[in-house]
This record gives sequence, C-alpha cells and structure tokens, in this order.
Amino acid sequence: MKEILTFDFCDMTIYDNYILVIIKEGVNVIPKHNDVLVEVTNTYFVDKPFVYITHRINSYSVDPKVYFKTSKIKNLKGFAVVSNNFQAKKNAQIEQRFFNKPFKIFTKLSDAFTWADNLVK
Repeated sequence: MKEILTFDFCDMTIYDNYILVIIKEGVNVIPKHNDVLVEVTNTYFVDKPFVYITHRINSYSVDPKVYFKTSKIKNLKGFAVVSNNFQAKKNAQIEQRFFNKPFKIFTKLSDAFTWADNLVK
C-alpha cells in the first residue's frame, strides 16, 4: 500500500509498516496536528503495528507536548527522524527525551525504512 495524503501543515505517505511525514516549512507542530495523525493511523493502521518517520527537509518546530500524546498510540512501535541537518538532529535528541518508545535518528530514508520494517515484525 502507498497512499499520499496532503494537509495544510504536512504531507503524509502511508506504507504497509510506516507513515512518512514531511512537515511544511515554518510550521509549529502542536497537539491539534497530532489529532490528525491519530485519525490517519486509526484509518490506515487499525490494530496493525506501525512506525512514524519524519523526514525533516524543512525548518519547523515541535511542541514537546505532542510526544506525550503520540506515545500513547498503542500500535505505534517507534519514531524515526531523518535529516542531514545538524540542528534538526540536535533538536531530535532533545525531543527524544519526551518519547517513551524506540526513537532513532537517521541520515538516510532507506535506513529508517529498514529499521521500521524490522521493528514492526
């Protein structure tokens, strides 16, 4: 399965074992954005494990409160950040503290995809 969803704050691509999200430039990700994620996962991953992968190619910020709610998604098995940007990786290291499930930082999408596939199996 591969389906692309577009929202005002991000683009999501749904795969069998993971969701790939690209947040748009300048967005401040807040809990109401997370509500969209929950709706999407309830639609595409009903009782099926998945991994959230964010490809940080744009500059944006994340309210840490988002991670508390995200980590409560029962079938969410892990969270991956993919970026070549030093500051995005440093931010992800801080965000990692607010998430209580597997959380990895990658420089290549292919590595994140492999990790996600292995995590849900």
